[in-house]
Amino acid sequence: MTGRSRRGVKFPHSSKHVNGHADGRRPSFSDISEEGSSPSKARALGTLDNIQEKPPSDEQQQLSEYEKKKANFITRTFWTFVMIGGFFAALLMGHVYVLVIITAVQIVSFKEVIAIANVPSRARDLRSTKSLNWYWLATTMYFLYGESVVYYLKHIVLVDKVLLPLATHHRFISFILYVFGFVFFVGSLKAGHLKFQFSQFAWTHMALFLIVVQAHFIMNNVLEGLIWFFLPAALVITNDIFAYVCGITFGRTQLIKLSPKKTVEGFVGAWVMTVLFGVGLTSLLLRSKYFICPATDLGANVFTGLECDPNPVFIPRVYSTPPLFFLPAGYSLSVTMAPMQIHTFFWASFASLIAPFGGFFASGLKRTFKIKDFGDSIPGHGGMTDRMDCQFIMGLFAFIYYHTFIAFKRSSVSHVMELAIMELTADEQLEVIKGVLKYLTNQGVVGPEMPASFDKLLAANRQG
Repeated sequence: MTGRSRRGVKFPHSSKHVNGHADGRRPSFSDISEEGSSPSKARALGTLDNIQEKPPSDEQQQLSEYEKKKANFITRTFWTFVMIGGFFAALLMGHVYVLVIITAVQIVSFKEVIAIANVPSRARDLRSTKSLNWYWLATTMYFLYGESVVYYLKHIVLVDKVLLPLATHHRFISFILYVFGFVFFVGSLKAGHLKFQFSQFAWTHMALFLIVVQAHFIMNNVLEGLIWFFLPAALVITNDIFAYVCGITFGRTQLIKLSPKKTVEGFVGAWVMTVLFGVGLTSLLLRSKYFICPATDLGANVFTGLECDPNPVFIPRVYSTPPLFFLPAGYSLSVTMAPMQIHTFFWASFASLIAPFGGFFASGLKRTFKIKDFGDSIPGHGGMTDRMDCQFIMGLFAFIYYHTFIAFKRSSVSHVMELAIMELTADEQLEVIKGVLKYLTNQGVVGPEMPASFDKLLAANRQG
C-alpha cells in the first residue's frame, strides 16, 4: 500500500509546497473553511487550477473599442460645442470678456508646458523652482499688460493721480520685479542640482516667450478691433477643419514625419478653401463697426455697437486692369472690393502654410517628452496648448502685419496727451493749453472770454 498512491484522491499541489501553500505560510482560517480536507473538494480545486480563462473574443474586443470611441466622440463633441458657444458669447459680449478668455488660455497653456519638465522638481524637493515659475509669469504679465494699458488707455491712465506714477515708471518697476526674481533664483541654486535648475530657468523663459508674449500681441489685436482677433483665429480653425476633410478624402502623400496623418493633398486643399472662406468672412465683418472699430469703449457689446471713422482698408474701391493687348482699345477689366479682402489672401495663406508648423513644433515637443497631450484641461481634446499651438504664432503675425501694412498712421488725442504729460514740464503744459485756446478762439470754436478766464484762473491759483 505504501508504494501505490491512494485511489480516487488527487492532490492539487506538489510535494514541495508546505501546508498546501506555495509561499510556505500556514493556512489561515478562511483557507481551511474554503478548502476543507475532503477528497471531493480537493479534486474540484485541482480541476479548477487547470482551467485557463478564455481571452475575449474579437467581437468583444471590437465592441469594447467601439464603446470607448463612442464615449470619446460624445465627450469631444459636447466640449467642442461648449468651446464654440463660450467663444462666440464672449465675442458678442464685448472686448473685456474676450481679454479674460485670452488671459485664462495663456495661464493654462503656461501651466501645461511648465508641468512637462517640472515633474522632477518634486522628487528633488526644489520647491523654489515651481514658485519661481509663477513669479516669472506674474512679472511678465504685469509688464505686458501695463504696456497695453498705457498705450491704448492713455486718456484714462495719464489723467489719474494714482495711476500716473505707475504709468510713467512702468518699465522701471517691471525691470526691478524681474531683478528680484533673478536674485532669488541665483540664491536658490544648490550644488548637485545646478544643471536641472538652469534647464528649468531656460525652459520657463522659453514658455514665457512662446506663450505669454505671443498671447500679449493677440490681446493688442483685440484692442485694435475685434476683426484683428476674430479673423486670424477663424482662419486657423477653418484651415484645421479643411486639412482634416481634404486629407481623409483624397490625401495620399505624407507631408511631415512629425505628424504622419498630415498629407500634402490635405495641406494644399485646406489652403485653397481657407482663402475662399477668409475672403467671404471678411466681406461680412467689414460691414459691422462693432468689429472694425478700436476698443474706445470697453463697455461696448454687439447690441450697443461702436462708432468710428473706418480705416480706409475697409472701404471698397474699384480696381482696374491696365490696357491689355488682347482687349479692345479703351477697354479694361475692373472689380470692386475692399483692400482688406486682398490682405485676407495673405492672412489665409499664412494660416494655411506657416501656422500649421506651430502644431508640428508642438508635436515634436510632445514626442521629445513621450506624451500624447500637453494635459487634460479640455475633456476629449487634451490640453489647452494642443488646441492653441497654431493660434499663438498666427496672432503674432496678425499684429505685425497690421502695424506694418494696415494701421492708419495719424496722431491721436491719447498720443498727444502722452507727449504733453510725459515729456513736458507743468509750465510747458500750461503754455500748450493757452496756445490751443488761442487757436480755438481764432477759429471761432470758443468765445474770446475763454482764454481770459483761463488766465485769471491760472493767476488766482498761483497766488493761492
